[in-house]
Amino acid sequence: MNKKSTVQRIALAGILGAQALALAWLESLLPAFPFLPPGAKPGFSNIVTMFTVSTLGLTDAVFIVIIKAAFAGVTRGFTAFLMSLCGGTVSMLVMWLLLKKLKKNPLGLIGTGICCALGHNLGQLMAAAVLTDTVTILGYAPVLLVFGVFTGIVTGCVFRAVSPILIKQSKFFVPNDNYRR
Repeated sequence: MNKKSTVQRIALAGILGAQALALAWLESLLPAFPFLPPGAKPGFSNIVTMFTVSTLGLTDAVFIVIIKAAFAGVTRGFTAFLMSLCGGTVSMLVMWLLLKKLKKNPLGLIGTGICCALGHNLGQLMAAAVLTDTVTILGYAPVLLVFGVFTGIVTGCVFRAVSPILIKQSKFFVPNDNYRR
């Protein structure tokens, strides 16, 4: 990769990171609804991570996960940092497997969104189990399963809708006709 394309990739990763932070911030403004699990958010910033995995790859997606976790840490403390980092990492690895490693993703974008949401919830449950030093927190899994399926469907649908816009934006930085959705 030449110097110009490296700079273009870094610029695109920075813009995607800013978009992920903006979406995370907007999600933090949503009120807690009584019928949702405590702390549950729709996961719209994960759309940016999915796009990053599918276009730039795992290394750039790690940057997005870390910047989102750092934002959570700065705005909500260490527990939020750890929960975001663990959930984001597991979700990103699921994305990478489904979007990049499998020759043809058998689940489509909605199925990928569901798997990523469930992976995020699993990562957060593991972090919570470590933080609380108890596995009883895993009793929360059924609630998160239902919520994860719902938010995964929404995220997959939104990702499908905004993908063309993100691809168009990205072509200003990294010309590549091999964008995989």
